[in-house]
Amino acid sequence: MNVIKKAVDAAQPVSDADDDHVDLHRNAPRPEPACLHGLIGEIARTAAETTEANPFAVAANMIAYMSAAVGRGTYLPVGNTWHHARLFVIHVGRTGRGRKGDAVSIVHRIDKAIRQRNEHLPPQVHRGGLSSREGLAYLIHDGFSEGKTEVEAVHDKRLWVVESEFANVLSQTKREGNTLSAALRDCWDGVSIRPATKGNRVWATDPHVTMSCAVTPGEMRTMLAARELTNGFANRFLLVWAERNRVLPFPQATPQNKIDEFAEQIITVLKAVGADRPVDTDAHRAVLTPAAQKLYAKLYLGELNDQSAGELVSALLERRAPTLLRLAMLFAICDISQEVDVQHIEAALAWVRYWSDSVKFVFATAMDEETAAEISATADRIVRFLSERGTATRSAITTECFGGHLNKDKIDAALEELLVATPPVIEVETIPTQGRSSKVYRMIGAKNAKVAKNEQPRGFATDFDVRKESEVGEIWPREGIDTSQLRGSRGSKNQAETRASPDSSLTSQADCESATVEARL
Repeated sequence: MNVIKKAVDAAQPVSDADDDHVDLHRNAPRPEPACLHGLIGEIARTAAETTEANPFAVAANMIAYMSAAVGRGTYLPVGNTWHHARLFVIHVGRTGRGRKGDAVSIVHRIDKAIRQRNEHLPPQVHRGGLSSREGLAYLIHDGFSEGKTEVEAVHDKRLWVVESEFANVLSQTKREGNTLSAALRDCWDGVSIRPATKGNRVWATDPHVTMSCAVTPGEMRTMLAARELTNGFANRFLLVWAERNRVLPFPQATPQNKIDEFAEQIITVLKAVGADRPVDTDAHRAVLTPAAQKLYAKLYLGELNDQSAGELVSALLERRAPTLLRLAMLFAICDISQEVDVQHIEAALAWVRYWSDSVKFVFATAMDEETAAEISATADRIVRFLSERGTATRSAITTECFGGHLNKDKIDAALEELLVATPPVIEVETIPTQGRSSKVYRMIGAKNAKVAKNEQPRGFATDFDVRKESEVGEIWPREGIDTSQLRGSRGSKNQAETRASPDSSLTSQADCESATVEARL
């Protein structure tokens, strides 16, 4: 009888009320099909047809390769910065399951086929690892003296770095006095590499360096130093989680005729942008169509500056806006177009969302995500309360807005998020009274907040002053857009359906999370 009763009880559905634990299971990132746009997408799908390589991992490596190959001939001006299609990519996956080597192999085969046809079109490829600023500069140096010998300069500054063990780079950046991290930041920005070592004059002017990196999730979490999270190093990398999505006992190589076909297509692209004349920099100006400008402006005021995922995740995603523009420009170039259109913005946005989901999955636990979502929801409620009330004390927010039923720490965290947002959504004012002074919170005028946001775009400009060696440019956009009338929108969040973590999952699920301060207003 007891056995039967236990079986019946086990078959009964368990209600949420019966389960005292929060469901912390979640899906790993699933990229959107829009990521596989154009030529890059075609190569990725072809590579995955006969191998275990993840097509999105192949596409990520192809993005890094093509962003090196196209060089600095095409640029997109944003304010006083001229952006080139220059990208760093990190493929994160578990050992043996990420198929990180397979994901880059087809790129090497295509590169070899291009060299056999025209040795001047592809970029220099470095696979030997990086250790210092000086070593990096040496690969694309301006020329130097070695005793009485004059070493001729490397005139083609295009360099694709393949770092199959990104943990080595992370270990180098943790060494006292090592400046590799600063050098890589300069390369992403396009700033000349000039080591400050006494007597060292191995410089590299106008570098065009891109990176394809591979790392396990454990290495990424444990070896990334705290300073690299805050100094702009980590957020220059487009990090994507990708593992094999099928098991093939006998994978087959991509047919050589397909490799040759892709090589010919890439040659056409590279000739169109003058890649065989790498010294002719900034020869072609890319522009956004009016429709693309409108879409980008909406995204910029929305999810590209969303800070609701928590301090760590937000810091790692700080460069979503410029990364999106660089990706969109690269997709346009691969379509042999100087105009960035809506489909290019949408493909780039799919990658930015994939990046966002991957960062959350690798660096934030399910509990962290739940906490960040609660703080964001609490902040929204405070905004609605203050919008109706005008001003309120901390005590009134606790008792009247939340009925005294919400944890003090969560309210404080939400208030802090609103106070330090860029621009701030609320402000606190100390009011002198008889005896002890009191503080009140109020909304900052929506109009003023919008103006401040447009004047101080967060995470958009590079981390250096405009000097002779920097990328400088023109005012953009060329078509006037009233950004004050645009709004960001909150995307729906996928519910967790599977047991997943960076250390145990083979599946994935995209999670578009675009809650923003602007949306609250």
